[in-house]
Amino acid sequence: MDIKTLKSFVSVAKHKSFSLAANELHTVQPAISRHISALESELGINLFNRNSRDVAITQAGEQLLNDAKAILALTEQAKARAELANMGQLGTLKIAYLSSACFSFMAGLVRTYKSHFPHIHVSLFEMSVTEQIKALESEEVDIAFSRPLPSTLNSEYLCHDIYIDKLVAIVNKNHHLATKSKVGLSELKAEPFIIFNREEAIGLFDEIIMQCKQAGFSPNLVSQPKQMQTLLTEVAAGFGVAIAPLCISKLYSEGCHFVDLKSVTTQIPLQLQYKKNHSAAVSKFAEMTLNTQDQIQLSMMSH
Repeated sequence: MDIKTLKSFVSVAKHKSFSLAANELHTVQPAISRHISALESELGINLFNRNSRDVAITQAGEQLLNDAKAILALTEQAKARAELANMGQLGTLKIAYLSSACFSFMAGLVRTYKSHFPHIHVSLFEMSVTEQIKALESEEVDIAFSRPLPSTLNSEYLCHDIYIDKLVAIVNKNHHLATKSKVGLSELKAEPFIIFNREEAIGLFDEIIMQCKQAGFSPNLVSQPKQMQTLLTEVAAGFGVAIAPLCISKLYSEGCHFVDLKSVTTQIPLQLQYKKNHSAAVSKFAEMTLNTQDQIQLSMMSH
């Protein structure tokens, strides 16, 4: 019992004629007769009562007709859904992102994508850098907005820089350095330091420590929060000063003052990352993201 045979059966039942069924299916009557005979032999039942003038469907044929129509409808639906998926119009998309780095643009980006591809089910996952690497490797997510991948993984992924961030100092609004627009790292050496937890972003932590050492000191670490929002809250509460990417100024930062760092030229890219072997839905989202890159960069420039 195959699709072609079922189509012949349904057409004969509809027209009550082998010849009309052949015309509808653009074939010859003997082919239709062979299909029906093969189907009846396979099932061991008569599907039609035939005489020289008429073709009448049997009771067993009526039952099969209902199921055959449903099977053919499902077949067409499956074909259509496969075609939509191939065009990136159907499926799922799981996106991991750094909240602090994506706060200003993620909602708008996903909203625009959903307006163009309403049948794609999008899921968002707020994750640290370390969590995103694991999720990409285990295919728990399709796309990551994160910091550059370890060199050992680069060959497996396509990575696009979305914008380049920089390191800044963050001090309490009442701190004596809050009146300055730019400071040298050495001016902070006597301060208690708050730095984002190393387990969540190894590269960021190590870069900050290295910059401090190049400025001639090892920072006095009093806190290593696992959330950037916690880091800002601790600065606002007077726990100490912090060094972090400028992007976190987009989070709630009441009570904090952001100060540029002299002689620190560290570049901190936010990248769009996904496997080289990826779905059409991923391709469409990546294309849309790259097309809005200029707007994203503008949204991150001010603080």
